[in-house]
Amino acid sequence: MSDTAATLQFLGAADTVTGSRYLVTAQQRRILVDCGLFQGYKVLRERNRAQFPIDPSSIDSVVVSHAHLDHSGYLPALVRDGFAGPIHVTHGTAELLGLLLLDSAHLLEEEAKFAARHGFSRHEHPQALYTVEDAERALERIVPVDFDHTVELGPELTATLVPAGHILGAAQVRIAHAGRTVHFSGDLGRTDDPLMRAPRALEPTDIVVCESTYGDRAHPAADPADELASVISRVASRGGVVIIPAFAVGRTQELLLHLARLRRAGRIPEVPVYLNSPMAKDATSLYRSHREENRISDGDFEDMYKLATIVTSVDDSKLLNLRGGPMIIISASGMLTGGRVLHHVVAYGDDPANAIVLSGFQAGGTRGAALAAGADHLRIFGKDVPIRAEVVQLQTMSAHADADGVLAWLGAVPTPPEMIYVTHGEPASADTLRARIRHELGWNARVPEQSETVQI
Repeated sequence: MSDTAATLQFLGAADTVTGSRYLVTAQQRRILVDCGLFQGYKVLRERNRAQFPIDPSSIDSVVVSHAHLDHSGYLPALVRDGFAGPIHVTHGTAELLGLLLLDSAHLLEEEAKFAARHGFSRHEHPQALYTVEDAERALERIVPVDFDHTVELGPELTATLVPAGHILGAAQVRIAHAGRTVHFSGDLGRTDDPLMRAPRALEPTDIVVCESTYGDRAHPAADPADELASVISRVASRGGVVIIPAFAVGRTQELLLHLARLRRAGRIPEVPVYLNSPMAKDATSLYRSHREENRISDGDFEDMYKLATIVTSVDDSKLLNLRGGPMIIISASGMLTGGRVLHHVVAYGDDPANAIVLSGFQAGGTRGAALAAGADHLRIFGKDVPIRAEVVQLQTMSAHADADGVLAWLGAVPTPPEMIYVTHGEPASADTLRARIRHELGWNARVPEQSETVQI
């Protein structure tokens, strides 16, 4: 490979569904597409603490597909360690990052303090991965751009962000260099998503980097509202508490939408609903200010706001653990990796009258994945917490296209790309999607390895 050849290096999401990081080197520029945190298994999380594979100061610019932390959460560390260029994102993503990065930093700092105070860390002086100050410095580097606006990254080198559905501001990233294009799917939304509009169709391109979160499965045809109505009615009848771990951005808004419609239709009892996530409240307001990206009516928005009591203070959050049922608590994080929801699981997880409802994808190695697999206890705050509550995994609620959806998105392009690199999926999901692309579309496809570099 010559020194002048354009290359793509897979710095993350190559053997896992988290840690999205892709380095494009072209026209004597280094462009990082996504800058996410690794989540799940400890061996993956430890990558967050490792030295970044290249000198952050050598990166010219960053382009972020969307605000979820597995795509954006490492930005504060990258800036702290020397990155000084622009971070290009859509307007919706810029607004969400103002919430998510500060919240992530705050939680990391609080968890480090909690671990030090209670002595359950292996480290004598546990340190946060990054601080609120680091996050604030990262936010200063953000440059919002419109969808479909061409961003000049260097001579004959541009980036364009096009709608991906999925969550507010989510984009596919198209990098053009010297007459060639590399198209990153980002996280593709569903064409039938109740919240977001469908992703933009794929245009002809030379290379595709494609997500495979649900690469080995199809979403059930059932209505998620039916699943929610069933479990809520069942738990309420026995006076229990329904705990719903949910991502503050995207999943919480979809849950509120379904619950508001169910309440309006008289399909669930009028038990109290608590949204224990100040960030989710702010995110819901942002969805309302970007109506062009979503399908929510004014009436639905009004009902969503009226439905839930917003819990902001730590003291009020603690009081929920003393209140008892019947009630519904929606709280981050969606995979039980941190946040206030863990305290609710500690308080209510031991009672079979209660239920924990998993509302999204559970990455391997997370507490959510352990529950989905039937675990009867969880390690939380250094202690084994027994789980006797009913555990329900909603199979119909996802903001990702399934395998059929990804294949339809790929297959609609009039000319096949030279290569499809299948990333951002657990090994089985990625390889299953790779095989389907080869066999059903007849295209070149492969699953890259972590740190692998290919010519583009």
